[in-house]
Amino acid sequence: MQTLKTWAGKSYHLNISSNQYNALLDHFRGRTVDIGTSRDKPQRGSVGEWLQVNVTKVAVASYVGAILIHEGLATKAADGTRIRFK
Repeated sequence: MQTLKTWAGKSYHLNISSNQYNALLDHFRGRTVDIGTSRDKPQRGSVGEWLQVNVTKVAVASYVGAILIHEGLATKAADGTRIRFK
């Protein structure tokens, strides 16, 4: 299993396994959802909520969302707060 080290700031990093990324992609495939960047209460059904339930309690949705967009796995919605999964 491959693990991606995701840096969140200068000194904090989070290891997210390929299985966790694949589960995230499978869960949201074809959907447009809120990114959910709130540190304590991400929107229900958002990427942030999913990450806090399935990966870490640390708010990392803004970092993961940027990675997904950069890698071409999602696109930013016109409103800037949601992403569309491919």
